[in-house]
Amino acid sequence: MSLPVHDALPPQLRRSYKYIQLLWNQELHLLRVSMNVRPIQCYSLAVMAELQRACDDISAHPGLVRHYVMTSDVPGVFNFGGDLSLFVLLVRARDLESLKLYGRRCIDLVWWVEQAAERDIRTTVLVEGDTLGGGLESVLPFQQIIFERSAQAGFPEVLFNLFPGMGAWNFTIRRAGFAVANEMILSGKLYSAQELLSRGLVDHVVDDGEGEAAIETIVRSVDARQRGMLAALRARSMTVPITYEAMSQIVAHWAETALTLTDRDLRLMERLAKAQMRKVGGGAEGVVEEVKRLELDTAWGEERTGISQWATLD
Repeated sequence: MSLPVHDALPPQLRRSYKYIQLLWNQELHLLRVSMNVRPIQCYSLAVMAELQRACDDISAHPGLVRHYVMTSDVPGVFNFGGDLSLFVLLVRARDLESLKLYGRRCIDLVWWVEQAAERDIRTTVLVEGDTLGGGLESVLPFQQIIFERSAQAGFPEVLFNLFPGMGAWNFTIRRAGFAVANEMILSGKLYSAQELLSRGLVDHVVDDGEGEAAIETIVRSVDARQRGMLAALRARSMTVPITYEAMSQIVAHWAETALTLTDRDLRLMERLAKAQMRKVGGGAEGVVEEVKRLELDTAWGEERTGISQWATLD
């Protein structure tokens, strides 16, 4: 369906990336972003910086992108969510400000997807494998959510005495109501694609291997009604508003809660991170901590020099 980004696009959309790949469909003005993060398919600071650059480039060229699609290039995994290895390092260092920095990076990306209708962009996500915690949080703001049948998702944070702090409550409540949000967030359970569909969290469930075809079918089905549907979605946001300020307050609460985690909680997080790494065939575990420190140094450098562009608080 898509071709690699080519010269028809502005130079700003032809950057080189390490963890994401951009693909372009000229007919539909569709930009697809596919993630492949190593050693763990999670929202590391490094991949979030790349995603933010891509989003900023789209915003800088209004009208270019009509459809924004997100997928994963890692078989069996959409996204494991929060960077557990980094969390353990920061909690043990009692580094509250860096935890808050991480949280801000997360909600900036979620907020961009939430505000896509304001930019006349239709958003679609395909989940072909496991998506946990922050991975599911990143999915819920999309206007169309497609799951393949074997995919599963949930918010496991409560199992190690934390909670999903980057939009889980906001977007689950808006999509499915308080009862479903309470059930999913407070239980820590994983749910099948069909269970998520029955709860209203997912729009389409397709058989394994049919997700790619579903993207094109769904995008084409809404393309002719794009203007009306985006106007309706803007009205929905007015009816059930989610604000950046509220999300920021929750992130601050999440960071403060993280500092109350015990050694047992942190060991559970480390076990989960190592299990995630084994599932995607990541590199040697001994290098992960150093990679996380380098990513954090880079993120703080961007913060100090003003390279990062934070969301506008309207």
